[in-house]
Amino acid sequence: MQRMGMVIGIKPEMIDTYKRLHTAVWPEVLAQIKGSNIRNYTIFLREPENLLFGYWEYHGTDFESDMARMAQDPKTREWWTHTDPCQSPLAAAAASEQWSMMQEVFHTD
Repeated sequence: MQRMGMVIGIKPEMIDTYKRLHTAVWPEVLAQIKGSNIRNYTIFLREPENLLFGYWEYHGTDFESDMARMAQDPKTREWWTHTDPCQSPLAAAAASEQWSMMQEVFHTD
C-alpha cells in the first residue's frame, strides 16, 4: 500500500458547488476509484487559503496504468467536467498536471 497526497486550489466562488457535488458522488465514479485500487480517498478543504488536499491509499501494482484507465472512463471524464472548473491548479503545476502530487515526509500509526 502506498499513501498519496495531492493539492490544488479551489475558486472561492465555486466552493459551495464543489461541496454539493461531493455530497452525492456518482456511483460509477466511486466504482472506478475502487476499481483503480484506490482506498480511503479523502478530500479536505482549507479556507481562507482555498486549497483542497486529497489523500488516498493505493493498493495496486501499476499506478500509471490504473490512472490511465481511470482517465479513459467516460463517466469519470464527465464527472471531471463538473469538478475541474471549480479547481485552480497551482502555479508550479506541470502543464499536464491538474492536482499536484505531494511527497510524504512523515507517517506514524
